[in-house]
Amino acid sequence: MNIIPIKTPLVVKKIFSKYIWDIPTTKRVLYLTFDDGPTPEITHWVLKTLKQYQAKATFFCIGNNVEKHPEILKDIITEGHIVGNHTHNHLKGWKTSKKLYLENTLKAQKTISSVFDTFMHTSNLFRPPYGKITNKQGKKLLAIDYKIIMWDVISFDWDKNITPETCLNNVIKKAKSGSIIVFHDSVKAQKNMTYALPKVLEHFYNLGFTFEAINFN
Repeated sequence: MNIIPIKTPLVVKKIFSKYIWDIPTTKRVLYLTFDDGPTPEITHWVLKTLKQYQAKATFFCIGNNVEKHPEILKDIITEGHIVGNHTHNHLKGWKTSKKLYLENTLKAQKTISSVFDTFMHTSNLFRPPYGKITNKQGKKLLAIDYKIIMWDVISFDWDKNITPETCLNNVIKKAKSGSIIVFHDSVKAQKNMTYALPKVLEHFYNLGFTFEAINFN
């Protein structure tokens, strides 16, 4: 049984109010995000699927994966999506010192930036792996102008104990205008994500929603 709720409670958002959990809006907009890539084949499948609905998204990339697959990162940018930082080695903040966590995050940022000739394609968006980050780690990242992006709705696509249909319903039943939604472009999440994503896009597209990348620049 998951102890993380599908939809983040308001009280949590208020306690950690310096983190971004959703983006309030009067428009019918959703913010799809994808963690843990880039991953061969899976990330390209996501890009192709998003394009069918003129959808833009935010990809929180692991630096180590970017080192292995820089060409996929270039494809993400070419398609008009935003890239965020997900640490270099998918660190669990609660089990990592502030110094190491910061060093690992900056290493990922350098790796992501190195794929391009300029820094214009990089962003200051950061998502902590597992959503686990200490107060000291968060304060340090905020102090150097990172925006810490959490979520309003989490699909649980990586969870082998749920069905693809449950993954789909997690999003359809809980998402609303301004929701930041978590999927994963990873091998672990592939089965559930590839079932749910097209149906989420179709469902909300038919309701008049658009899908935008997170961008505060």
